[in-house]
Amino acid sequence: MTSLTAKDKDNVRSFWAKVSGKAGDIGMDALARMLIVYPQTKTYFSHWKDLSPGSAPVKKHGITVMNGVGFAVEKIDDLKAGLLNLSELHAFTLRVDPANFKILSHNILVVLATMFPNDFTPEVHVSMDKFLAALALALSEKYR
Repeated sequence: MTSLTAKDKDNVRSFWAKVSGKAGDIGMDALARMLIVYPQTKTYFSHWKDLSPGSAPVKKHGITVMNGVGFAVEKIDDLKAGLLNLSELHAFTLRVDPANFKILSHNILVVLATMFPNDFTPEVHVSMDKFLAALALALSEKYR
């Protein structure tokens, strides 16, 4: 994996500052897309009564996911240490297959590109892709 450069970190921080006000919408759409496009991910949410786009549980967890992304932006200089508690939660309590972090990251990128086409430049795309890959790797840390 390519590490985040200082420019990547600046791009991520600047872009996040522009889009974070819509974090709930981003998370809801990304999670809904993941559940539709990758139906195998529904197994982690079988306790929800409604998995449809826009449902209360999808909205709520979308906000939770994007709050985690925002937290990761704050910890961008040391994601592995900064996300240790979240890694432990997903590995030992929730038992989420770490491959799903990459799936959700992809869906977040798709939503960011569609919601913010003017701000989602090729440079921002590369930086956000690298950041979300690093975030997924940091979340996978406790699986090793």
